[in-house]
Amino acid sequence: MKEMESVNWKVEGMSCANCALSVSKYLEKEGMKNVKVNPIDGDVHFEIVELDEGVAKSLTRGIESLGYKVVDEKLATSSATSRPPMNKYLRYLLICLPFTIVLMLHMIPGLHIHGLMKPWVQFALCLPVYIVGMSFFGRSAIKSLASGSPNMNVLIAIGATAAFVYSLIGTLMGQGDQYLFYETSASIITLVFLGNYMEDVSIQSTQRELNKLAKSQKVMANMIAFDDRHQEIIFPIENTQLKSGDLILVKNGEQVPADAKILWGQASVSEAIVTGESLPVEKKAKDKLIGGSLIIDGTVKAQVISAADQSVLANIINLVKKAQGDKPPVQKLADRISAIFVPVVLVISLFTFVGNYIYLEDFTSALMRSIAVLVVACPCAMGLATPAAIAVGLGRAAKNGILFRNAKSLEAFREIRQVVFDKTGTLTTGNFELGGFQAMDIDEAEFKRIAYSLERYSNHPIAQCVTKAFKSSTEIRWAKIEEVKGRGMHAFSKDGDEYWASSYALANEHTDEDHHNVYIIRNNQLIGWIDVKDEIREEARTVINYLHSKNVKTILLSGDRQRKSEELGKTLGIDTVIAERTPEEKLQIIENLNEETPTAMIGDGINDAPALAKATIGVSLSDASQVAMQTADVVLMNHGLKNLPLALGLGKHTLITIKQNLAWAFAYNIIAIPIAAFGYLTPTFGALVMGLSDVVLAINSVRLFVKRVY
Repeated sequence: MKEMESVNWKVEGMSCANCALSVSKYLEKEGMKNVKVNPIDGDVHFEIVELDEGVAKSLTRGIESLGYKVVDEKLATSSATSRPPMNKYLRYLLICLPFTIVLMLHMIPGLHIHGLMKPWVQFALCLPVYIVGMSFFGRSAIKSLASGSPNMNVLIAIGATAAFVYSLIGTLMGQGDQYLFYETSASIITLVFLGNYMEDVSIQSTQRELNKLAKSQKVMANMIAFDDRHQEIIFPIENTQLKSGDLILVKNGEQVPADAKILWGQASVSEAIVTGESLPVEKKAKDKLIGGSLIIDGTVKAQVISAADQSVLANIINLVKKAQGDKPPVQKLADRISAIFVPVVLVISLFTFVGNYIYLEDFTSALMRSIAVLVVACPCAMGLATPAAIAVGLGRAAKNGILFRNAKSLEAFREIRQVVFDKTGTLTTGNFELGGFQAMDIDEAEFKRIAYSLERYSNHPIAQCVTKAFKSSTEIRWAKIEEVKGRGMHAFSKDGDEYWASSYALANEHTDEDHHNVYIIRNNQLIGWIDVKDEIREEARTVINYLHSKNVKTILLSGDRQRKSEELGKTLGIDTVIAERTPEEKLQIIENLNEETPTAMIGDGINDAPALAKATIGVSLSDASQVAMQTADVVLMNHGLKNLPLALGLGKHTLITIKQNLAWAFAYNIIAIPIAAFGYLTPTFGALVMGLSDVVLAINSVRLFVKRVY
């Protein structure tokens, strides 16, 4: 079976959530899998077995037949540095506004301009506004009706057209004084453009943190090459042209153009754009640089290890974009209502007209009330309730080095009642330090010299810890030394003595104490042992205490020895300790815990991958360069446990914001539509209120940027 290909497109022209629903339905009907459409920034993600040129063209034509436009992101990227075009809603607003203002002058008390009251003058002023409005709302409405997914523009187009045609009929019949509603048609169109512009600006602000990351993707790089004489040449090149293996020079104050490894030089580097950490990090030869980070002080020569589109930063942005297109279960009801909202409003508008005509026996009043119902209704609010909040929540999380793989994880955090921690590399740093040692029948200084001389030839983390602790200038010159896998270091001195630095597997004949890390053996006789301890993360205790304050049970699940695990659990105050377990056993334990109550598993994302996948929420502590390879639902980058409370808080409060948005959207429509139907809201004021309803929703979502969440 062929592997599914992941496709990311940019689609322009989506003005509401119903538009996104239309695109999503079309792609699913064409057989695309895992379709995610983000109406906020136009990102469309789907999976297909193979996307050849013919299929791509067919899908593009299909999407464009719905009234939208598929944009080539490469072309968009190449023009990103040029001046951005004016917002389309602002452009339409500026065209319509002068005509609408003049049309409405006669409504100002005490101001009577006789010429403006003439029907044909009002028709001439309204016509340009109506044509501009229908070129946008009308075209979109017709295409959405043809696709079977009517959008908000159907309501606007019908409302504006009804007022315009009614006025035109009166003008043609010579009864214009009783039929003058041209200003109603023009004001509906103009105010909806104003509302759309305000909504667009406020919604786009929800993307600001992600936009900062995206802008950091494209920079100029100093590429190093060599001429025929092997002399070094440095020339500028866009980082999008860099490939793995290229050599680059990054100078003081410059941005690192791509993920790279330092070959020469030292630098102080700010990785805040990726990790959220403001303090600079010292980097030297062989250290890795993250693309998008900034050289605060120093100059380095480095080798590119990832092309721009495969960099850590690119992976972060793609990950967040996919998550933003996802929908948590709480949105399902809103989606079902949005899908039938426009037809329902059309029916309500029809009943409003008929009922008011029968009751009032006045065609004009009945028509105005039915038009008010059309323009005050707002399906956008329900559709945008979730993506607006998710965009903010995920943007703030990305800024702080927290990556949610899907929006479902946000809602799942609400149910978490217990958190399971791995030990090494999770609660501890993985950086070993000397815990203690014992020399037997040998001088302590000589014991240290022997241990140092053996372990300095090993790259094992424990050996490096011993080497650092026992560093000596009088090391032993071995006649022969080798590292035996699974056993330790084996050496012979020039005098013929045999030495081992090994685990308990070789020392079990000499002692019953099996809890030490390194045993030093000389000529088959134990001469001492060494213990190392893994350094506890400084934030571990704070995080455990935070979880306890929220009545969340904590569990340590480790493959390490029971005694060491219990010591760590006691030090940190962990509720339950389960040790000496294989990855298979960990998986079974997580499965059992999940049956009891929703469980989060925190691990390194590699050895614990099965357990992370099985948990209600898997949280991975990841080295930034491996972020794209993690299998967890949530990835905490570079900070260890530090941001776990923020991740939990953002999950909870993003869901709260979604519910607040949905409550506002439902309440607004439930209240506004009847008010319009009973004549307490004019079409003009209804159009203004409809536009402002989405702005309220966006402002509530933006609060997540600054809201205290834990």
